[in-house]
Amino acid sequence: MYKPRIIDQVIKQKLRTSGAVLLEGPKWCGKTTTAHELSKSELKLGSPDTLENAKILALSGLNTLLKGATPRLIDEWQNLPLLWDAARSEIDDRGKMGQFIFTGSAVPVNSQNIKHSGVGRFSWVRMRPMSLYESGDSNGEVSLKDLFNNKKISGENPLSFSDLAFVTCRGGFPAFLMIKNKKDSLSISRDYLEGVINSDLARLDGVKRSPEYIRRLLRSYARFQGEQAALTEIKKDMGGITGDSPNINTITSYHDALKKIFVIEDVSAWNPNLRSKTAIRTSDARYFVDPSLATNALSIDPDGLKSDLKTFGFIFETLCIRDLRVYADAHGGRVSRYRDSNGLECDAVIHLPNGDYGLIQMKVGGTEEEIESAIEKMQTLSNNLDEKKEKKPKFMLVLVGVEKHAYRRPDGAYVVPIGCLKP
Repeated sequence: MYKPRIIDQVIKQKLRTSGAVLLEGPKWCGKTTTAHELSKSELKLGSPDTLENAKILALSGLNTLLKGATPRLIDEWQNLPLLWDAARSEIDDRGKMGQFIFTGSAVPVNSQNIKHSGVGRFSWVRMRPMSLYESGDSNGEVSLKDLFNNKKISGENPLSFSDLAFVTCRGGFPAFLMIKNKKDSLSISRDYLEGVINSDLARLDGVKRSPEYIRRLLRSYARFQGEQAALTEIKKDMGGITGDSPNINTITSYHDALKKIFVIEDVSAWNPNLRSKTAIRTSDARYFVDPSLATNALSIDPDGLKSDLKTFGFIFETLCIRDLRVYADAHGGRVSRYRDSNGLECDAVIHLPNGDYGLIQMKVGGTEEEIESAIEKMQTLSNNLDEKKEKKPKFMLVLVGVEKHAYRRPDGAYVVPIGCLKP
C-alpha cells in the first residue's frame, strides 16, 4: 500500500501549471513509487534490458516512447537524455499541462545534445528521504504553519533519547523503514553507503574513482556537517596525520559527483540587510541529504551516538535540516543558514514566498541553558537587522531532540521537539 508523501501535493500542483515535472533526488528516496502513484502510464529506463528496448524503439522516433495516458512517467530519464527535448517538443504540440513526470537519481552526464533548458515547460521538484512525520516517528502535534501564524502550541515528544539515536542512524529512505527488525534496518542503511562508494559513482559517468578516497571524503564530510568548510579544509582532514590525500582538483570532482547523485545537499547562506557592516559568511554549509549517510560514513551506531553527544549534536542538525526542507517545500519555501564574521550564527532560516521567515536553532539536548543561549543568539540577529530593508522574523524556534514538551515561551519564542513537528 502506498504511503503518502508530503511532496505529493507539490507535484500535483506543478502538474496543473506545467507541461512536465522533473522529480529529482537520491536513489531509494521513493521517486519512482510516488511518480507511479501519480501517473497513468510509464516508461522505465532503470534496467539495462528496458533501456536497450527503448533505444531500439527510439530508432523509429523518440515520440514513440512518449505515447501513453498522461501524466506519463519517464523513469530514470537521464539514461536516455534525448527524451528531454522530445518531451519539450511534444508538450508544445499538445498544448496541455501535466503531460509527463520525469524522474532521475542523477544529473545527466551526456547532456551536450540537450538543446532546451526546459524553462516554460518543466517544473523542478526535489524529493528527499522521508521526514520523521512521514515515517510516523513524529506525531505532528505542532505544524510549521502554526509557527508562522504565531499560534499557541502544545505537544508531547514521542521520541526517547534512544529512539532519537535510532531514527538518526536508520535514516529516512523508505526501504529502511520497511525492515521491522532494528538491526536489519541499520544494516541495509550501511549497505546504501557502500553502494554509493562501490557502484553509484562509477555508474554516473563511467569514471574510475578510488573507493578509499571516496570513503575518506565521505567521512570528512560527515565531520563537517553544518560547517561552512572549504574543500581545502576537507582535504586537510582527509590527509590525517600523514597528510596523504588526493589533490584538490580530484576532491572537487568527487564532491561534484556526489552532488550529481544527490547524496550531498549543502545549505546556502542567508545574506540579510544589517544595521552594521558586519561581514556575512557566504559559503554553503556542508550537509548530507540524510543523517544516516553521516553516521555510516563515521561508522557510528545508535549506542555510539548516545555516548558522544558532540557528534550527536551536529548529526542531529542534519536530521533537522532534512525535515525542515521537506516541510518548507510543502509551503513553497526554502531553507538557508546564517553566520557572520563575529561568530553569530543561526542554524536554519526558513523563507516563504511572501517574504516571511523564521529563525531556528537546533539543540539535541535542549537543556535550559542551551535554550536560553539559542534564543539570545536569535534575538541578537533580529536586533541587528536593518528594519527599513528587512522584515522581522515571524518566529524564533529552538528545535530540540529530547525535550519532553513543545511550548511557546512568555517572550514568544518556541521550543519544539523534532518528534512533534510537521508542515
